[in-house]
Amino acid sequence: MTTTAREWEFAGTRGAVTARIWAHPDPRYVAVLAHGYGEHLGRYQHVAETLLRHGATVCGPDHLGHGRSAGERVLIEDVEDIVADLRTVVESARADHPGPPVVLIGHSMGGLIAARYAQLHGAGLTALVLSGPVLGRWDVLTDLLAAEEIPDAPIDTATLSRDPEVGKAYTADPLIWHGPFKRTTLRALQDCVGRINEHGSLGALPTFWVHGSDDRLVPLEGSRTGIEAIRGSDLTEKIYPDARHEVFNETNRDEVLGDVTAFIDRVLA
Repeated sequence: MTTTAREWEFAGTRGAVTARIWAHPDPRYVAVLAHGYGEHLGRYQHVAETLLRHGATVCGPDHLGHGRSAGERVLIEDVEDIVADLRTVVESARADHPGPPVVLIGHSMGGLIAARYAQLHGAGLTALVLSGPVLGRWDVLTDLLAAEEIPDAPIDTATLSRDPEVGKAYTADPLIWHGPFKRTTLRALQDCVGRINEHGSLGALPTFWVHGSDDRLVPLEGSRTGIEAIRGSDLTEKIYPDARHEVFNETNRDEVLGDVTAFIDRVLA
């Protein structure tokens, strides 16, 4: 069982997409990761290792315009394109492992992508995990789209985690986008939020929503309205007191990842 990811590339909807796979020799399930805005899957090594030890083959793409994938940096014209690329990764994993169930895990913008994926292709999923998802109402979108000029202000890395090392690593990471939002991307995100709200319930798909109570990047109450719009008959939520945006990188990350694997165990049982 290797903890080193193998990278592969495929022709995405709008350019070459780089994906990673952490292969388990005999997986109980396949975990698919959808990362957040401006970042890349390389930041999820510790998440992948936890899931690998838990018996999963883990995979996921660097979204178009992110990380090692092609495309203008952080330019997204339509989130449906990113969902389609994610589906290519899921189908590839399913071809390699036809038996095991598939669990989709999305963080932040990746939570938006994962929720939309579940609405469109939920029949092929066994469970969904949403971490600090951009859903429902994200005032940042409205405010930035209303601005005449989008400010070129870097993210305050203190909002990511109470662990200062997370912010330092984020600032030093050359694969992370440190520039301003693009108006086209903001519009695409807003359109997708609306589409998800309109589409509604995820039905019987077991869903686990995790969020930090002190998330200033994607505030809890805005996401809650989105969760209420899509919640089906099997929703579990866990709000971590004082945790910030990246709960998988928080000071209590072991607790959070333990809750995720316990949820997956319940669903698989």
